[in-house]
Amino acid sequence: MEDFLVRGWEALIGRLTGPMQFRLVLQPLAAIIIAIRAGMRDARGMQPLYFWSIFRERERRGEIIRDGWRDVGRVFVFAVVIDCVYQLYVLHWFYPGQSVIVATVLAVLPYLIFRGTFNRIWRYRQASKSSKSEKE
Repeated sequence: MEDFLVRGWEALIGRLTGPMQFRLVLQPLAAIIIAIRAGMRDARGMQPLYFWSIFRERERRGEIIRDGWRDVGRVFVFAVVIDCVYQLYVLHWFYPGQSVIVATVLAVLPYLIFRGTFNRIWRYRQASKSSKSEKE
């Protein structure tokens, strides 16, 4: 079991160097762009922060998760496919668990972080615009 964990960890860390490094920038960037659009949409609709609403709004949890998956799902699937290609090219084998971990880190995590962040930024921007227009 320990051998399995050590090999798995080394394989995950090994992705930081070598071929196909571009995906370590492009996939999170794509997830962030999608998150910015979703965060702005949430702010315009006066929606609460996405990540926290998953835990706080139990009756809407499924709807909220489906909404997020609709946004980030393609990037996640693309990250899995690219990681599969990487594994077959470099490791000459396919490890599905590692692909899911890599895709989650490269697609889902940036999406969760930046959707709420841009929701707050956009709300703050809108509030400052409205307060300026009220003063004039």
